[in-house]
Amino acid sequence: MNGRDLVRSMKAFGSVGAGQGLRTVRAAWRRRRADSSALPSRGAERARVPGTVREVEPAPGGGIVRFHRSELRILVAVNGAVFWGWDGASPEPSYALAGRCPEPDPRAVLEPDKDGGWRVVAERVTVAVSRHGAVEVRTPGGVTLRRDLPPRWWEPVEGGTARWMQRSEVAADARFFGLGGRASGPRLRAGTYRLWNTDPGRAFGPGDDPLYITMPVQLVVADAATHLAFHDTTWDGTVTLREGEEGAGSGHDLAGISELRMDGGPLRCWVIVGTPARVLLVWAALTGAPALPPAWALGHHHARWGFGSEQEVRRIVSGYQERGLPLDAVHLDIDHYDEHQVFTVDQERFPKLPLLAEELRQDGIRLVSIVDPAVKAAEGNAVYDGGTAQDAFVREASGRVVRGVVWPGETVFPDFTDARVRAWWAGLYEERLAQGFSGFWHDMNEPTSFTAFGESTLPRSARHALEGRGGDHRDAHNVYALCMARAGYEGLRELAPEQRPFVFSRSGWAGLQRYGGTWSGDVATGWPGLRASLSLVMGLGLCGVPYSGPDVGGFDGSPSPELYLRWFQLGSYLPLFRTHASLRAGRREPWEFGPEVLEHARVALLERRRLLPYFMTLAHLARRTGAPYVRPLWWSAPEDRALRDCEDAFLLGDALLVAPVLDPGADRRAVQLPRGRWYDTMTEQVYEGPGQALLDAPLSRIPVLARAGAVIPVRGGDGGLELEVWAPARGRTGGGLVVRDSGDGWDELELERYVTRWAGQRVVVEHEAEDGTGEPAYPVRLRGAGRG
Repeated sequence: MNGRDLVRSMKAFGSVGAGQGLRTVRAAWRRRRADSSALPSRGAERARVPGTVREVEPAPGGGIVRFHRSELRILVAVNGAVFWGWDGASPEPSYALAGRCPEPDPRAVLEPDKDGGWRVVAERVTVAVSRHGAVEVRTPGGVTLRRDLPPRWWEPVEGGTARWMQRSEVAADARFFGLGGRASGPRLRAGTYRLWNTDPGRAFGPGDDPLYITMPVQLVVADAATHLAFHDTTWDGTVTLREGEEGAGSGHDLAGISELRMDGGPLRCWVIVGTPARVLLVWAALTGAPALPPAWALGHHHARWGFGSEQEVRRIVSGYQERGLPLDAVHLDIDHYDEHQVFTVDQERFPKLPLLAEELRQDGIRLVSIVDPAVKAAEGNAVYDGGTAQDAFVREASGRVVRGVVWPGETVFPDFTDARVRAWWAGLYEERLAQGFSGFWHDMNEPTSFTAFGESTLPRSARHALEGRGGDHRDAHNVYALCMARAGYEGLRELAPEQRPFVFSRSGWAGLQRYGGTWSGDVATGWPGLRASLSLVMGLGLCGVPYSGPDVGGFDGSPSPELYLRWFQLGSYLPLFRTHASLRAGRREPWEFGPEVLEHARVALLERRRLLPYFMTLAHLARRTGAPYVRPLWWSAPEDRALRDCEDAFLLGDALLVAPVLDPGADRRAVQLPRGRWYDTMTEQVYEGPGQALLDAPLSRIPVLARAGAVIPVRGGDGGLELEVWAPARGRTGGGLVVRDSGDGWDELELERYVTRWAGQRVVVEHEAEDGTGEPAYPVRLRGAGRG
């Protein structure tokens, strides 16, 4: 133990108590010993590059290009997605793909290119390979969007896993987005970003990286086109980004750079080219359609670590009801467990939990349970005994079960990369359903194991099934939470087949959207934390995870009334709208911040309730198209550079532009407008884009603009569906989509299309159907018609 480790050990005793502190020291030593004895030392290495082309072998959708020291497999799929893999890597097996690899495009042709290279020519893209192994992705017009230089491997002389590096060049005007949940985004500036799901162990802000969800998914937006690049390896690594510099017409543009360095795993990549909408559509086709949440999950959720008892839950719910505030779900944290043990209930503090859940459900409120993966390692604990009988827990290379430390004390960890273990875990949710829970939030699943020093996770040498191929935690770590989400989702589909599962997870990987969504994790209370909340939601949406949201008010500390209200107003326009705080933080109920904040929060809650049909429609569109609910302002105009640099406002679907207040004391704010006419939804004042507008932002509201011509499904005064129609500009048309959803179940629902236009001096709204147009089936409320 070095001096730094000794200091950390002493801090562990002081911060968590002597008993738990001693456990974290032991856990840190166990982890270090396991890895030192089981992980091979890197030792001497030899570098390798592909060499030069020797021969090619055409195949459907592309072919194989063989070099002196490697080979490159290229496939263009029927949907236009491009795959390439080095050293024989193929698209499967993959935790990211939703099913089998898509069919190859039969029209794609492998043919000679200039200077001894080769190229695959397809309808939407051309992939060129130089004689030394550089790979270029070009538009059909010949514009290069991405150039991956020949990769380099570092192989241990005595055998083992090779590290590798891939350096890529993009256009000088390109901007980078994605890489999972990044607090400093959504636009990713120059710097190095780690690809290792990490519990920071404290509340985080914009400067903290990495966080709970990392993904090797980059969305690159440039003048010529948008493209998504996904390097399908689950190992630890880094991405170093540098934005390009344009030479102001001098011809000396400097390309943007993305350099990926991985500790192991296959070197394989998917690239999708097109508009942002098309890129996310194909990405969803590859990695799976987003899960459709039940309607109640799109309402307001109230959570807290430390509710403590049934009486406390009833008190909070009564507070909402007495003040006429909508509430759709209450979340119970680890304090409702019996001594923090998963799938248990503290019978003293929650003696009649099923009755409480039923009473709340009668009032339209669902209970949501936390679920942690760590299982208390104690005989007599039913989950531990059952998992031991199933041989379900992760083992060290020596064969011993890995033991860590989490909230219950000494714990063990299910191996969710084993289908047999997932099936066992899936059945455990029957106990949760019997307690009356309707939804589930997975926590601590990076996975986290407390240690006094070193990484707070499992030993890297720990063994995992990895779907039968075997491997260690270096390979399994980043997909551990993804596999846990799969277990929960599939278990709920079987246990309650008539209901849509509601699962959201603190950690995950590419494809998490198949099983549910996520939330910010422990975002710090403060204005920087508020800004980070929006960054996380936008960045995750561009990686294919459309359902997410922050802890409104921040996880720690006590927000000022102004900060709480501005966070609450932002949250009311995000997919997951949840207040939450830690055991030691200040209250988060709206009435705790004074009568003025309470009334303004009421307005935000009622507007969220009014917009629920629109959120439900966006959920269906996300499932069908992969488009996130929350979209950057450049979504429909990625060529607009001013919009590409705007990070403090967003589109909610196609119809609304939301400009949250992210700075203290602000009562006005500027916003960059996309092209077209926009109406202030409060005053109906008209703004014309593209350009910048200065909007009023009093404490009572944040600016929200509606696109001219938009048709927005809302909840009418009688509770029924109503169409809010914003008048199109003269000589223009508009429209919108509506999915009328009862709130649960699996029926395939109709996607209704509406168009708006001027007919003389009035605005006409028509329902477009296969057999022609007709009158809308819902009441129509016209707005903005008197504004010219």
